[in-house]
Amino acid sequence: MDKKIILLLASYILGFSNSYAQVTSFNIDSTKFKKEVALELDSIFFKDQEYRKQYIQLARNGADKNELAIASNNIRIADSLNLITVTKILDHDGWMGPQDIGMFASQGLFLVIQHANLTIQEKYLPIVEEAEKNGKTLSSNLAILKDRIAVRKGQEQPYGSQGFTDKKTKKNFIYPIMDINNLDKRRAAMGLPPMVEYVPGWNIEKYNTDLPEIKEAIKKMKQ
Repeated sequence: MDKKIILLLASYILGFSNSYAQVTSFNIDSTKFKKEVALELDSIFFKDQEYRKQYIQLARNGADKNELAIASNNIRIADSLNLITVTKILDHDGWMGPQDIGMFASQGLFLVIQHANLTIQEKYLPIVEEAEKNGKTLSSNLAILKDRIAVRKGQEQPYGSQGFTDKKTKKNFIYPIMDINNLDKRRAAMGLPPMVEYVPGWNIEKYNTDLPEIKEAIKKMKQ
């Protein structure tokens, strides 16, 4: 796993209109949970986060390439195993929200799809869209997934959630964003904070100034 994605990992471990019904909270009654699947997905959630936290900590502590390679491989193995379980659950039971299995378990579904390859992300995007529409997942989850798909396809992201670090200059950048002047309106509609709270020191003028450098850095990453 390349250091350029550390920023993205760390940031997670954590038509649009004013009438858009964003999903930011849930009414949860644990007595109504589907207990067996909830326990299974709880475990997946914590495994997903555990290995990523380990990688981030190693990278921040200046670990050598071998240590980072081992940590990266642990993430890949866990992701592959988690994906097998999650796709079986989704294909059999459909999406389950925090109301059905609890917050951690439901986020486990989302995280595994978010960390999957583009083909899987695009396959399950309609299910995540429907879940968000029905109040079964956070609007911010849908926004992040759409951004990830857009970035992987070389398109401008709508919500500005995805960034990277230029390996040569060590500068942190946000991937290109569509319709930059309305970015915060779109973010607000999906329950995301203003960009200045998400990226310290953010301003549109600097982004526009940096954009040619951002595009050049992306081009070099693909070479």
